[in-house]
Amino acid sequence: MFDPDELEEIRASKEAWHEAEVEPVLDRFGERKETFTTDTGGQEVDRLYTPADVDGLDYEEDLGNPGEPPYTRGVYSTGYRGRLWTMRQYAGFSTPEDTNERYHYLLDQGQTGLSMAFDLPTQMGYDSDADMAAGEVGKAGVAIDSLDDMETVFDGIPLDEVSTSMTINAPASVLLAMYIAVGDQQGVDRSELRGTIQNDLLKEYIARNTYIYPPEPSMRIITDIFEFCAEETPKFNTISISGYHIREAGSTAAQELAFTLGDGIEYVETAIEAGLDVDEFAPQLSFFFNGHNNIFEEVAKFRAARRMWHDLIEERFDPDDPKSKQLKFHTQTAGSMLTAQQIENNVVRVAYQALAAVLGGTQSLHTNGKDEALALPTEESVRTALRTQQILAHESGAADTIDPLAGSYYVESLTDEVEEEAYEILEEVEERGGMLEAVEQQWVQRQIQDTSFDRQREIEEKERIIVGVNEFEVDEDPEMDVEEVTEEDQQRQIDNLEGVRAERDDEAVDASLEALRDAARSDRNLMPYIIDAVKAYATVGEICNVMRDEFGEYQPGGAM
Repeated sequence: MFDPDELEEIRASKEAWHEAEVEPVLDRFGERKETFTTDTGGQEVDRLYTPADVDGLDYEEDLGNPGEPPYTRGVYSTGYRGRLWTMRQYAGFSTPEDTNERYHYLLDQGQTGLSMAFDLPTQMGYDSDADMAAGEVGKAGVAIDSLDDMETVFDGIPLDEVSTSMTINAPASVLLAMYIAVGDQQGVDRSELRGTIQNDLLKEYIARNTYIYPPEPSMRIITDIFEFCAEETPKFNTISISGYHIREAGSTAAQELAFTLGDGIEYVETAIEAGLDVDEFAPQLSFFFNGHNNIFEEVAKFRAARRMWHDLIEERFDPDDPKSKQLKFHTQTAGSMLTAQQIENNVVRVAYQALAAVLGGTQSLHTNGKDEALALPTEESVRTALRTQQILAHESGAADTIDPLAGSYYVESLTDEVEEEAYEILEEVEERGGMLEAVEQQWVQRQIQDTSFDRQREIEEKERIIVGVNEFEVDEDPEMDVEEVTEEDQQRQIDNLEGVRAERDDEAVDASLEALRDAARSDRNLMPYIIDAVKAYATVGEICNVMRDEFGEYQPGGAM
């Protein structure tokens, strides 16, 4: 730290430098912009940063060593020197057979964790033969109708040797039950199952809209999962509180941070109100952030996230277990920043976004394929995306020391600024009664929509340059091979579903669904009943329809 006299000298030196060196150049040439800001315009970027910009920074209180509160510099004392981040490519398309083949390919290429993408019908709790599923089966991810499909996806993949992340929300309890059932079949002790379910319904109301039930029963299901997994699957992350989709919808970095942590606080409060102790479930909470374009803003966001979560949990809930205060997160590079024009540029974008995630200390990472703005990624583009992570890990040096940008006057100042803005947004949320109330009032959604509108205007008016889109354009792009899901693929999935229904024990299915219905009408934990239904080969649609009947369906504005 600098003493007050030294800081005054530094400020005076900066002013003298500006007068003697900068002003003459500005008079002759000016600068590229009148004002420089971070990627989303949240923070103005100064011309020069000095120790005076981090005046008052207390190392122990504001940073701490890695593995020590407030975890600004990371939650693990050895960082990537002990263990690299999990390289988890998002995959899943068409049929379970196709997805199983892709998983084996990725594992053979050196991927260290699996990540499951589900098609839209599965995400909405519909079977592949439902009217609502027509034309969408297998297109945005793999179609999962019953336990038979999950068995096929993980054929030849020992669940005690991999961790699996599942991007599923409204039917998360059902897909988790299927995963547990496959583990049971393989003889894997439930306590050894590792992975994550997204299970973040507040984010669905905010940004993605793949919800089924109203908020109150959705929160009840989430809490049931917390309680069940704390006892049965302690290594499985019960929720991935997601800022990724909030950012994809158009938010700023500070909004992504504020709304994500706000959702997290809402989940913790709901679980405690349901009778759980914070230390029972908080260590299993995980987060999911977007890796966007501006390296320094993203690093600042990740560092601020860890510090804020530590302070918020400590101040509000006073847990005994330090792990309850540690924010661990997965990062995915920004899908909204992929361009259909000059898709080779996306390789460069993804590499820099991945670098920001690693410099910010992510626990796992997905790097997008260059062609995902056009279609599902090909094997070639997925391999390039994975190689991006492997080069970053083994050739760049970025993984050799912990929090390498710490101490940068710019990064420390920006970390403080992002945190300050996020806290201001959280204060507004609190004034509105918390995240659940702010979401139901549509206030959160309007904030993001306004930001997204401003960004699009900047692109159209070329205030924001997107290379290959509104500047540095070319007349024609080369043709690309893209993955396609055919009508034959979709029919194959429907035929398999019909075969499962024909072979299963209908009485056992009916009994399990009726037991689930009775549990939904009580305050009993739903997970054991969902697992029983899954093991009887009840389908995703059948199980979700029982809960639709009992809980209703959510309509924006509060109508059901």
